[in-house]
Amino acid sequence: MSHQFRREEKQVEWKPRTTLGMLVAGGKISSMEQVFENGMRIQESEIVKQLLPDMKSQVVHVGIVQKQTDAGEMTRFDALVAVGNEGGWFGIGKGKAAQMRNAIDKATTASYLNVIPIKLGCGSWECRCNQLHSIPFQVSGKGGSVTLEILPGPRGLGLVAGEDIKKLLKLAGLKDAWTKSYGSTNTMASTTKAIFNALRSTYTAG
Repeated sequence: MSHQFRREEKQVEWKPRTTLGMLVAGGKISSMEQVFENGMRIQESEIVKQLLPDMKSQVVHVGIVQKQTDAGEMTRFDALVAVGNEGGWFGIGKGKAAQMRNAIDKATTASYLNVIPIKLGCGSWECRCNQLHSIPFQVSGKGGSVTLEILPGPRGLGLVAGEDIKKLLKLAGLKDAWTKSYGSTNTMASTTKAIFNALRSTYTAG
């Protein structure tokens, strides 16, 4: 029954509400590169889903927020989700809702709207293979009290990072890299933001 429901859900037709959405749905824009080169703002998650159909999502963190109201204590869920295609596109988003599922859905939609391109390359002096397995140069990013540095690694090195950081770098498309982190890295919200800012600077710094 649920299987059938999922199939039906996928068939819901997308009716674009923005100019960019209409250009994508009409086939006038056929790649995310075109969207970014023209500095267009993405306001519909379906745009990314259509142009990057191989995107995967990962729930990074779900927290419970207790709030005191006149009616008593109210529980809300706070979710953080990352999306990526393991090939140079990555996004993160947050969502809050009374139900966990809704908070995750909201965070997933937000992460699609925050997708950024990552410049992949081989910046390792030990390797210089010109393949897109790492990053072209060292980058760093901040999120809250966390600073994260990502350094190009030679092929075959793998991702030298904690398990949570490793999963996010893999989602972005990195296969080999060294990482150094400073601050309270057990705060996944700050760490994820630091990763996002570091990866974003592969374009802004290069």
